[in-house]
Amino acid sequence: MQSSRRKFLRNTIAGAAALSISPLMQSCMQSPVKLTILHTNDVHSHIDPFPANDARWANKGGFARRAQLINQIRTDQEHVLLFDCGDIFQGTPYFNIYKGKLEIELMNKMGYDAATIGNHEFDNGIEALANNIQRAKFPFVCTNYDVSDSVLSDLTVPYKVIQKGPLKVGVIGLGIELAGLVNPKSYKETRYNDPIEAANITALVLREKLGCDLIIALSHLGYKYKSDKVSDVLLATNSQHIDIILGGHTHTFMEAPDKVQNLNGKEVIVNQAGWGGIYLGHLDLELTLQNKKSVALVNSICHV
Repeated sequence: MQSSRRKFLRNTIAGAAALSISPLMQSCMQSPVKLTILHTNDVHSHIDPFPANDARWANKGGFARRAQLINQIRTDQEHVLLFDCGDIFQGTPYFNIYKGKLEIELMNKMGYDAATIGNHEFDNGIEALANNIQRAKFPFVCTNYDVSDSVLSDLTVPYKVIQKGPLKVGVIGLGIELAGLVNPKSYKETRYNDPIEAANITALVLREKLGCDLIIALSHLGYKYKSDKVSDVLLATNSQHIDIILGGHTHTFMEAPDKVQNLNGKEVIVNQAGWGGIYLGHLDLELTLQNKKSVALVNSICHV
């Protein structure tokens, strides 16, 4: 199954090589298109704000407060995308009692556009994860997890293309190595593939075959490590077509996004929003096309 999948991707790329990159609509040539990207990661079932006696995050976060902020931003901005980068579950009694159902229902109400799978999504086993994904009104994007022989087969997608006004946005999802991190009985037939290879193959298809103007990676790899372990920064350095990496897993609070040069010498925006729903990641972009696309960062992270 894995070899046939790789063969399919190779054949897809070969067919895509002859195609040119699809530009933005003609109107974008005259004025920038504004796109707001909101993102969360490692919320860990923190439905309520942190308690008033918390030593560091007293009264911060909470789903209701985040929903209010998201609604206000959507009122103010025309084109808004909302993503989650994994570890939605585990961390409070809400998960112990409701097994993830409450988190998914609240994310449905907030209108998430896509999410990827974190390691803690498997905490109650892959069958429970499948049940939660079936409840979701948004796609779970898994580009480097091969779940074709598992109960997650047909419940996740390797990529998602979202149309926002004149913009065609491609989304991929990258998960961390589960072996040694998660009980094998919890993820069962899920197979981990090299995230850099999977990301580059899929991003090329999104750019050249499907004509995406912007490619976003939802990552649960971690921001960066002292070792050569695969991270968002390492992915950005070894990529060619990814424009933005929204991360998770390392619970990294970033007051401003990182900008990393890729293999083509172009900047990749790398951002992460801490953990627990304390921050709402917020990128305001202006995109123009005048022979080439430029991405100008206007804002970074909003506190919730």
